[in-house]
Amino acid sequence: MASTGIIGAVESASIGGSVGMQVSTSTGSGTARNSKSAAVFPVGQMLPFALVTAIFFLWGMSNNLTDILVQQFKKSFELSLIQAQLVQTAVFLAYGTMAIPAALLMRRFGYKAGILIGLSVFGGGTLLFWPAGLIGHYLPFLFALFVVGCGSSILETACNPFMAQFGPAETSEQRLNFAQAFNPPGTIVGVLIGTWFIFSGVEKKAPEVAAMKAAGTYAAYLHGELMRVVPTYVGLGLVVLLLAAIVAKTKFPAMHAEHEGESGDHGSFRALLHYPHLWFAVVTQFFYVGAQVATWSNYIPYLKTYTTLTERQSGYFLTGTLVALALGRIVSTSLMKLVSPARMMALYAGTNIALLAVGITRPGLMGGCAILLTSFFMSIMFPTIFALGVKGLGPNTKLGGSMIVVSVVGGAAISPLMALIKNETGSLALGYLLPLLGYVVVALFGILGPRIVPPTGNTDPEAGAIVAERGYGI
Repeated sequence: MASTGIIGAVESASIGGSVGMQVSTSTGSGTARNSKSAAVFPVGQMLPFALVTAIFFLWGMSNNLTDILVQQFKKSFELSLIQAQLVQTAVFLAYGTMAIPAALLMRRFGYKAGILIGLSVFGGGTLLFWPAGLIGHYLPFLFALFVVGCGSSILETACNPFMAQFGPAETSEQRLNFAQAFNPPGTIVGVLIGTWFIFSGVEKKAPEVAAMKAAGTYAAYLHGELMRVVPTYVGLGLVVLLLAAIVAKTKFPAMHAEHEGESGDHGSFRALLHYPHLWFAVVTQFFYVGAQVATWSNYIPYLKTYTTLTERQSGYFLTGTLVALALGRIVSTSLMKLVSPARMMALYAGTNIALLAVGITRPGLMGGCAILLTSFFMSIMFPTIFALGVKGLGPNTKLGGSMIVVSVVGGAAISPLMALIKNETGSLALGYLLPLLGYVVVALFGILGPRIVPPTGNTDPEAGAIVAERGYGI
């Protein structure tokens, strides 16, 4: 376990709307020992750091509102569980669509441009909920969610590597985990807003539904339930567009990776083929995001199937999963000063395998509580996989980061497959075997991934062959 990285203070130069200072990042791996002495936060650049951290909070609100939408659209449009899970498919297919174009954009214009465009697209997508509600059909809502997903993809492609590089390389995982720690409070607020303002608390029994249909009032009831989603999303969109206006007026540092410098080398997709640890991270992130999204989007249906909880009570349990995630980020980010992030992630993945086994074999309140606890241990996985995946990429960092963001399309695949298992076997609990498989992959990455991370400061496109042959630890 060895390697170091040093952040360089660099020359003054004003570029566009950027501060007259460039931040150059070393791409080497950091150890727990080195991270104790290196600064986590960018000294003198706390305003842009705080604004980007706020973005993590806002897109967290949107990300888990979709778990509320699955249940609400299922009721309002009288959908099957597979049809309702198209909510997640629409959002996460957008990641696969936009991540690479976003990386190309940032390679040309920088992180700030990506952040501004991402906020604008994100905000515009949420505002589309208003005309979708007036139309009253499922497809316009899926289109709006696709646009929101495009904005989220651009933001993730920009914000994650921005945070990882916005300071010493030794503390990249800690810094990214700190910023990501504001994502769970956002998800908590989002789910609570959804529980209070989208769920009406009115759940009609079969005899009541039959009576309303006979009286011709059931369609109006369903439309009223549908329209409850509109004010929440329009309000979120206005806040996002306000933040975009603030970011536009804020000076950001011109940031480039080590060796990108004066040569203007922005990397290439061909060079990425020489970094096996990046592709291991891409595969791992696919399975992790699929596991996370499937766990949460099927959690309310799980509780509704195996317990006597109401929609709102199930919504509070879903909030509990996000509280657990937030606590996991807070506790684990501190522990990373003492324990290797990769080792911690492998241990957490093993714990989640055991907890999901309980959820599968003991469906009910006990299984529901076990599934809830998995959120604590999934807390560090996305940012740690991302930070380890982009280590050592040098000028290829933006493109490499985009490939990891593309992999979150796993969220579009696993949730519908879980619903399909439920349809075929009659057991939603059995569908949780798919997230369990995802954590097996995460555990393998935590154990094996660090062995193929390029050595300190490496940006040589041929490094992949050297690393594969010799191996390097972090």
